Amino acid sequence: MTTRILTGITTTGTPHLGNYAGAIRPAIVASRRSDADSFYFLADYHALIKCDDPLRIQRSRLEIAATWLAAGLDVERVTFYRQSDIPEIPELTWLLTCVAAKGLLNRAHAYKASVDKNVETGEDPDAGITMGLYSYPVLMAADILMFNAHQVPVGRDQIQHVEMARDIGQRFNHLFGKGREFFVMPEALIEESVATLPGLDGRKMSKSYDNTIPLFSSAKDMKDAISRIVTDSRAPGEAKDPDNSHLFTLYQAFASAEQSAEFRADLLQGLGWGEAKSRLFNLLDADLSEARDNYLRLIERPADLEDILQAGAEKARKVATPFLGELREAVGLRSFRSSVQSADSGKKKAAKGARFVSFREDGQFLFRLLSAEGEQLLLSRGFADGKSAGAVTKALQAEAQDYEIRANGEGFDVFIKGDDLAVASTPTFAAQSEREAALTALRLALQPKSE
Repeated sequence: MTTRILTGITTTGTPHLGNYAGAIRPAIVASRRSDADSFYFLADYHALIKCDDPLRIQRSRLEIAATWLAAGLDVERVTFYRQSDIPEIPELTWLLTCVAAKGLLNRAHAYKASVDKNVETGEDPDAGITMGLYSYPVLMAADILMFNAHQVPVGRDQIQHVEMARDIGQRFNHLFGKGREFFVMPEALIEESVATLPGLDGRKMSKSYDNTIPLFSSAKDMKDAISRIVTDSRAPGEAKDPDNSHLFTLYQAFASAEQSAEFRADLLQGLGWGEAKSRLFNLLDADLSEARDNYLRLIERPADLEDILQAGAEKARKVATPFLGELREAVGLRSFRSSVQSADSGKKKAAKGARFVSFREDGQFLFRLLSAEGEQLLLSRGFADGKSAGAVTKALQAEAQDYEIRANGEGFDVFIKGDDLAVASTPTFAAQSEREAALTALRLALQPKSE
């Protein structure tokens, strides 16, 4: 079974060691599994919640894209994209907002922390709190549920958001599924030893606290940052407590088991903090130097990064566009051309009279799927014999519905599951509304006919 993995990083600052160890590195390792189907993205819509500096957001998008690639992400194996390049995500966010319970969002950690801070300072509880911050969990749920991720690598502080995505997805399934589970239930994937790295002051490494160690800073800047890590006052020769040392936690996140054991023993035997910081720097510099060189090359070629991200967005939308069409139909946002809903009976009358028409052209056998009005919904590829073409039309009409519809530019292709070659294609449509209407009409036409 293929496991779909999805994660993203908010584009509000320069990537740091915490981003790398807590999200980027485990995600890249997971993407190399033979059974993994990985989706990784730049969470630039999320950035708008936290930052109102356009130049900072733009720079961060560039830096984070280069970081993923420099760290070893293989874009041929994964789907790598910017959140803002997928218009289906904000539309799904609205569909999910309409089923998300306010009480659930009231319990979100970020919102509660902001309210508590306001109360402590005597402000109105909601002073300075935007709907972006309040609705953040719904946008994150849309990120996850749009691609039906099975696993979401996150830091421990983000587990709640994955749980909320489950709650919202379950609610949608219950209201609109009618026996179908549109959304799978995601699981948070935590790498226990490095789920949340401490920063220079011991708190979680975060741009918000300005206590980060930039991932691909120069060797000199990294060494300077490490020198500022807060330690206790124990002098060289005095035993140190590794389990309560932020420096040791950082070292352990990048060291082998043998290196960590040796470092622990040396701290217990009185290794000085200055020498300990030097060892941490040497470890990180050796581990990251090659990736740093790759990063510096990439950052100087933004046009190449843009091409990679646009290709990733096209790949992602081949999944998102037809899926959103199904969700729109489920909630009642259907084309008037393809279905009629009776206000009195509540029974949907499916489009009638759609039919397959076979023909022969240039020595090959083809078929069309026509609507009741004679409009062409599908045109097949050529088949060597009529029996093969007939088998495909039979498969498309079977109750098992053993086919897939995938977006392809301005139209859609139809695949028999397990076959890499499209068996038929729709016409192309210039407008998004026309594509959505055509997709709905096609799905209704291919529904098995009741006796």
